[in-house]
Amino acid sequence: MNARLAEKEGFAGLFLRLRAEGLADKALLTALEQTPRTLFLSAAYADSAYQDRLVPIDCGGFAESADLVARLVATMSIEPGQRVLDLGTGSGFLAAVIARMAERVVTVDRYKTLTQLAQQRFAHLGLGNIVSRQADGLKGMNGEGSFDRIIATCAFDGMPRQFVDQLATGGVMLAPLLREDGGAVMARLSKIGSRFEREDLFEVPYRAFIPGVAAAL
Repeated sequence: MNARLAEKEGFAGLFLRLRAEGLADKALLTALEQTPRTLFLSAAYADSAYQDRLVPIDCGGFAESADLVARLVATMSIEPGQRVLDLGTGSGFLAAVIARMAERVVTVDRYKTLTQLAQQRFAHLGLGNIVSRQADGLKGMNGEGSFDRIIATCAFDGMPRQFVDQLATGGVMLAPLLREDGGAVMARLSKIGSRFEREDLFEVPYRAFIPGVAAAL
């Protein structure tokens, strides 16, 4: 089976799973279809690209499944013209999907290798509305203005109140919050005035945030 056919069949399986979950947003499905998942993984894991599982990537990290990416993006309720901050670039697949639905995406990661690889993938796809930076995600991105949506793919040990000021009025942040048992739940944090209104959603596989920029990799 050639790569293009494998990609097409993989997306078809994803499409059916998402429809079974009730995820039928046309803009989201189009963004997923236009973003070849295999481009964001090493050749060794191409066969796992559309399986509902974690896939290893560089720097000891992992890529969440396309199923989870779809669920997260759907939960963000992105609208045209919005600005989005992505904390934890990883493979770059999440940021790439978001970029097809938003006006501008700023994605940050503590690892230079991941940042550079993601930027190459964005350029290959012609996604000129993504800025990829190596930075400490715990500090957000001061100097970039406010964002309509913020999503983090590393878990916080408490409410990330430091991001309230980086959200536009009425903005939403998706943030994994660590539980006492070591697991994490994705929380939808809606900005109300100068505070967050919290709604816990579903379990996610994300690890705890590591502060600072990586000295190597």
